[in-house]
Amino acid sequence: MPPEPEKRVTWAELFFDLVFVFAVTQVSALLHHDHSWAGVGRALIVFVPVWWAWVGTTIHANRHDVDTPYDTIGIFTVGLGSLGLALALPGAYADRGLLFGGSYLFLRLVLAVLVFRDWRGMTLNSFSVGAFVTGPLLLLGGLAHGTPRIVLWALAATTDLVTPRLLRSRLAVVRFDAAHLPERFGLFLIIALGESLVQVGAVAAAGPLSVGRLAATVAAYALACSLWWVYFVFAARAVRYAMEVAQIHAEVIRPVFSYGHLLFICGIIGVAVGLSETVGAPGRHLGWGPAGLLVGGCALYLATFGYTRYRMFGAISWTRLS
Repeated sequence: MPPEPEKRVTWAELFFDLVFVFAVTQVSALLHHDHSWAGVGRALIVFVPVWWAWVGTTIHANRHDVDTPYDTIGIFTVGLGSLGLALALPGAYADRGLLFGGSYLFLRLVLAVLVFRDWRGMTLNSFSVGAFVTGPLLLLGGLAHGTPRIVLWALAATTDLVTPRLLRSRLAVVRFDAAHLPERFGLFLIIALGESLVQVGAVAAAGPLSVGRLAATVAAYALACSLWWVYFVFAARAVRYAMEVAQIHAEVIRPVFSYGHLLFICGIIGVAVGLSETVGAPGRHLGWGPAGLLVGGCALYLATFGYTRYRMFGAISWTRLS
C-alpha cells in the first residue's frame, strides 16, 4: 500500500495568515507605547487569544480537507473575526474592548461550527472550551472596564493556555499530519520575523539616513538573519522528525508548537520593538525598557530553542545554543 501523500499548506491558509501580519504589528505597537512590566503583561494577555485563534484554525486545517468551498469560506470568516481582534488591539484596554471580546467569541463559534459540523457531536476539547468558556470571558471583559477587564481577560488567556494540558488524555489517540504542522508554524515564525524587518525599515526610512542609522539597520537585519538561522537550520527539520517518530503526536504539538512557538513569537516581538527603538535613535542611550525587550527577547528565543529541543529529544543542544 503506497504511503499517503503529505498534506500541503493551502492557498486559503496562506491568505488567512495575512491578517496575523497585521495582528503582530498591532501587538508590537502596544509594546512601543508601554515598555513597563505592566505593559508587557497587558500585551501578552491580548496576544494569547490572537495566537490561539491562529493555532485553532491551523489544527483544524491539519485534521480536515479545507480545500472545499465550505471550509475555505469558513476560514475566511475566522479571518474576519481575527481582523476584528487586530483592529481592536490598540484600544483594547480603552474603548475597543467590546470589539476585541466580541471578535474572539465570533471566530471561536465559527471554528466550533467548522470542527463539529453537527452540534450533537460536540465533545469537550479546546474548540468547545474556546467557544463556550474563553470567548464569553473575553466578551464579559470587553463589557467591563479597568481592573475587572484585565482580570477577566487574564483568566481567559490562562484558560486557553491550560486547556491543552488539562485535556491531554483526549488527544493521546489523535493523529496529525506530520509534515503540515511544522510547515505552518514555521510560516508563522517567518511572519513575525518579516514584521520585525518591516518595523525596522519603516523607522529607518522615516528619518535621515545617517551613517549611524544605516549601521544600526544593518545590525538589526543581521540579528534577524541570526534568529532565522537558529530556527530554520537547527530546529525546523528536528521538529518535523520529532513529529514523524512520535507515538503520541499531542506530546509534541502541545509543548513544542502551541507553547514553544508562542514563546518564539513573543521573543521576536520583543526583539522587534527593541531594534526599532535602536534604529530610530542610534546615537542615544537605549532606555531600560527597550533594552530589556531587545536582550530579553533574544534570551527568550534561545531559551525556547533549548526548551523545545529538550521536549522533543530529552536533551538540550548546548553546542548549537552557544
